[in-house]
Amino acid sequence: MIFALLVLSEISKGSRKTFSAAKEQNPERIIDTLNKCVTSLPREKLQKVVGIGVSGQMHGIVFWRANTGGEWFGTDSVHMFKPKDICQLITWQDGRCSSDFLTSLPQPNSHINLATGFGCATIFWLLKHRPELLSEFNVAGTIHDYVVSMLCASKGCSISAQNAASWGYFNTVTHQWNLDILREAGFPVHLLPEPVESGTFAGHTCSEWHGVPANTPVGAALGDLQCSVYSSMTNKTDAVLNISTSAQLTFAMPAGFTPACVPDALSPISYFPYFNGSYLAVAASLNGGNVMANFVGMLTGWMKELGVEISESSIYPQLIQAAQAQLNTDLRVIPTVLGERHAASSQGQVSNISPWNLSLGHVTRALCRGVLDNLVSMMPSQKLLEAGVERVVASGSALGRNEVLKQEVEKAFPLPVVYGKDVDSAVGVAMVCSDGLN
Repeated sequence: MIFALLVLSEISKGSRKTFSAAKEQNPERIIDTLNKCVTSLPREKLQKVVGIGVSGQMHGIVFWRANTGGEWFGTDSVHMFKPKDICQLITWQDGRCSSDFLTSLPQPNSHINLATGFGCATIFWLLKHRPELLSEFNVAGTIHDYVVSMLCASKGCSISAQNAASWGYFNTVTHQWNLDILREAGFPVHLLPEPVESGTFAGHTCSEWHGVPANTPVGAALGDLQCSVYSSMTNKTDAVLNISTSAQLTFAMPAGFTPACVPDALSPISYFPYFNGSYLAVAASLNGGNVMANFVGMLTGWMKELGVEISESSIYPQLIQAAQAQLNTDLRVIPTVLGERHAASSQGQVSNISPWNLSLGHVTRALCRGVLDNLVSMMPSQKLLEAGVERVVASGSALGRNEVLKQEVEKAFPLPVVYGKDVDSAVGVAMVCSDGLN
């Protein structure tokens, strides 16, 4: 039995010191949630686990101290770890690295454009603005790299090529960090994790964990996008669409493909490392299900100002129902309220407004259509057809609960659209781990 973990960094509410435009989360809350999820599983099943696969959001960074970054505790029957000498997790949504700041950084020897939220960019920012924080820690990784390190009691940190590429300053062809470039810029290279091949094992559990036996193999943490694709791309001629918090549209590049050495800073398409030296062509939008979440949050805020208390969970189904009754609209919404990595300064827009298209049905339908229009503008259908794509496999939490979004997906592509069943990153990383053990 393979045990798959999907470690996500969602923004939590509550008072804490944050930076302007920064997105941070207390790792203790994440690990506490992880422990609660594992304890909810049948112990007799956990005792049969023969491998652990870990996946999570690629961008983002957390720092901790070697040897003391976590501590194990528990009873004779249940053991778990909790964070100790660790800082706040800086998530993929972090916005502290402005375009001007990114431009001031040395040019990476990498085919991937540097963007805010990338681990190395964040370290550069901290080096300039908070050097004292960097001096407190000697290990860094993504939050899911941290989980692997704690499970294995590793002194350092291993990072898969998938996660390393998402930090910037990593060459996926040579499989090495840009050490010379970084050293010349005064970058603290001792914080960089040790790169390993995606799909390999980082170590073994140092202790029994909620019933999972000690000495169980633990895979190096993988990217959530790659694992989601791995679970759903049945054929090489499939394109995979995922709309969850953000949105991605991707297809596999042919064997032997190598990306250009110098990236096009304005290109909306990136090439993400996959497995066995292959790549995915990816249109990765920052605007997906979070756009609808922002819209719902705006409505509840307005209602509160008007003296009406209503929960977001009760508004959402009403919006979907209203949009289902409104099959079409001439209202146009560009939903890029969070910008895009290739166009960081882009903002949302609403156009073609009239007195007759301002109902909730019109607005919700236009918002859902806008999410798809934005994604298709990044990766046009013609590019899919030229690549030999024959169908679109769609999945994601936002699609799963939004029938209107599904309708707009089917309108957006001149290809058959099929929906994956239970398709997610946890399924994918379990498949990768199982393949590695066989």
